[in-house]
Amino acid sequence: MKPVAFDYDAAASLADAREALGARGPLAKIVAGGQSLGPMLNLRLARPQALVDVSRLPYLRRVSDEGETLLYGSGVTHAEIEDGIFPDPTPGWLPAIARRIAYRAVRNRGTIGGSLAHADPAADWVVTLTALGAELVVVAAAGTATLPMTDFIQGPFATALEPGDVLTGVRLRKRGPSARWGYWKFTQKIGEFAKASAAVLIDPERAEMRVVVGAIERPPIVLPEPEALIADPDRILSALEQATVSNPPATLALHAAAVRRAIAAATSPNGKESAS
Repeated sequence: MKPVAFDYDAAASLADAREALGARGPLAKIVAGGQSLGPMLNLRLARPQALVDVSRLPYLRRVSDEGETLLYGSGVTHAEIEDGIFPDPTPGWLPAIARRIAYRAVRNRGTIGGSLAHADPAADWVVTLTALGAELVVVAAAGTATLPMTDFIQGPFATALEPGDVLTGVRLRKRGPSARWGYWKFTQKIGEFAKASAAVLIDPERAEMRVVVGAIERPPIVLPEPEALIADPDRILSALEQATVSNPPATLALHAAAVRRAIAAATSPNGKESAS
């Protein structure tokens, strides 16, 4: 199939983009790499009357060092993260995540902001950035707001973005050498979205610990009592049953296995594993 007819605006600045969005309201969509939106257009699952292209905005294509954090522009591509084009606030975790996203052709054009704005629950950045405690910068009519991932992702393919809002950046804390990380996802073949995924962060220097479950038909689940789960993985299935009461046993078992493997990766000797 092919998309329905739409108007196209190539924004020359963030102000231009917001003006174009304001003129169209909810009938307009932002497009950058198009790797998430494009297939939905072709399947006619999305039928915007206008696309506002922000892929050429330098404002969205840079990374700023803020001292304790790095701010990634939302237009940074998966491939640029994979190739280490920009500074990495983590001990190599971001490139390891990026290189497992789909195929290189997709990574060359797909952007970190586009993936988050699309909010597919099976997307790699959705679950991993929740585990990393990322904050998202959104420019709206009322000004600039900063939202934690847990507030930004509101459901499958649903975010806190209102018509006219622009996701401009992703802020990540810098992680020291004592921090540990694990990510695991199950796919039937390379390039597919995950059937189950989990990410684990252990950062004693910042007193942060998270166990996050993704690829489930809801926002990523931040499991309570992460320290207890990491210390005793036998508690994982029970924790999942309490957090996802409507899921069948086979689905719970698959996600429990993903959590166990992510914990094993995070607690391995190097503690910097990301696998699928």
